Amino acid sequence: MKRHSLLVVVGLSLALGFVVRELSVQVTLAQGQGRGQQARPGHQPDGTFVGPDGTHYVSQQDFIETGLRCGTREADDLERSLNLAGRGPGGGGTPPLPWPGTTQTVGVYVHIIQSSSGEGGATQQQVGRQINVLNGAFGGSGFQFQLISTDYTLNDAWFVVAPGTTAERDMKTALHQGTADDLNLYIAHIGGGLLGWATFPSGYASAPWKDGVVVLDDSLPGGSADPYNLGDTATHETGHWAGLYHTFQGGCSKQGDQVSDTPAEKSPAFGCPTGRDTCLADTGLDPITNFMDYTDDKCMFVFSSGQTSRMQASWMAYRYGK
Repeated sequence: MKRHSLLVVVGLSLALGFVVRELSVQVTLAQGQGRGQQARPGHQPDGTFVGPDGTHYVSQQDFIETGLRCGTREADDLERSLNLAGRGPGGGGTPPLPWPGTTQTVGVYVHIIQSSSGEGGATQQQVGRQINVLNGAFGGSGFQFQLISTDYTLNDAWFVVAPGTTAERDMKTALHQGTADDLNLYIAHIGGGLLGWATFPSGYASAPWKDGVVVLDDSLPGGSADPYNLGDTATHETGHWAGLYHTFQGGCSKQGDQVSDTPAEKSPAFGCPTGRDTCLADTGLDPITNFMDYTDDKCMFVFSSGQTSRMQASWMAYRYGK
């Protein structure tokens, strides 16, 4: 309704045309990034759930069970055998190099992808808020993130990029910057209904161009991907980039995420459950407040001590000075 009224004003006043047209675009973007009228993501009055891309699901659990919360591939036996961090304090043994004992600064290169018509994107304010979210989450683990640069690209194929595609290879080959200890953060309206995905640190040596984190533009702080719009999709995916697995990996297996102080979890949690315990034979309730679970952004706020040790060991093995 606001957009229509603004366009009428444009027709009546050429003098104000530019200002009104610009405001019109802002209103359109605020109502779904210019993608037309649709139900806002999140819980609906009828009990259904709308995913970040507008797809309707019977429930939030249905959305979670599709695997779209995170597109990072589950680590296989080969990746785990390569990941030296598995022998670190989070999983026994010592890391290849000792942690320097000081906070490590991670340079961040932000790549914002929009459609050829300028659809999507993120503001510099959102980027700044996202960096603040990362610092709030990882500060206790010895990492701080510093924005180095932000670039903008108009490309229809990259705008809806999906993992493992030619578009991903082309995008990352063209835009990737820095070294192993820099984070490349790609922001796009990614395809397949995903919220994001990342690479593991052990993969850097064989494919440096591929390294980094990709997140949905609407998942940034202030985005429309409710209840995943406080910036913790980037936190979750950066956790993978730093060497962490999902808390529910391996189910109730003792191996699980290879971190000893995260209780075993049979399946991903969603929403903000209380008292959830899916592995009754193991000690502890499910770690639903952990950044590496699938709960809503407002409910995740913890990296465990073991996860911190694992990230630090992984950093020293695969990223420090590389």
